[in-house]
Amino acid sequence: MFDKSHYDMKSKKKPQQANETDLDLSLVNEPVIAYVNVARTIDMRMMSLLNTSKSTIAFHDETDLIDVIRQGVSKKSLDYLITQIGYTITDIAEVLHVSDRNLRRYTASEKLNTEQSERLIEIARLYAKGEDVFGSIKAFNHWMDANILALGNKTPKSYLDTSLGIQLLHKELGRIEHGVFA
Repeated sequence: MFDKSHYDMKSKKKPQQANETDLDLSLVNEPVIAYVNVARTIDMRMMSLLNTSKSTIAFHDETDLIDVIRQGVSKKSLDYLITQIGYTITDIAEVLHVSDRNLRRYTASEKLNTEQSERLIEIARLYAKGEDVFGSIKAFNHWMDANILALGNKTPKSYLDTSLGIQLLHKELGRIEHGVFA
């Protein structure tokens, strides 16, 4: 067990008398680096699910995603996403709180509004994470359609219509990724 008494918490310096059971503080940086690389990979996969190349959008961090959301995601990207994740236009219309008839009227180059674009980005990011955790979108879709006890015996797919629901699914994916199933 780590003994904090060996460390001066104000100066954050390790005193000379610490014993060999103390933590090596240099190890703290390794998981952060690994997390940054995984998060970057997830975000790049998210962009590919929307068929948005890196050259189209200078994507460096989440502020760039905010710009994408504000500019609007194109109907063409929406169509590509739904084919990649196995949804229908009716499925995605329900999640976006719009009629499928209205969605069908959009031309490929038309942009969705800010709220719809944000939800699509959230869904693409969730599916990128799900693909990473489950190994494939097909396996992730199987989980999305199953009744999950940790979600009140509801399907994960039923939570896609709200941002809080999508955040809840991200948390569940994190638990699964780390071996916590309940």
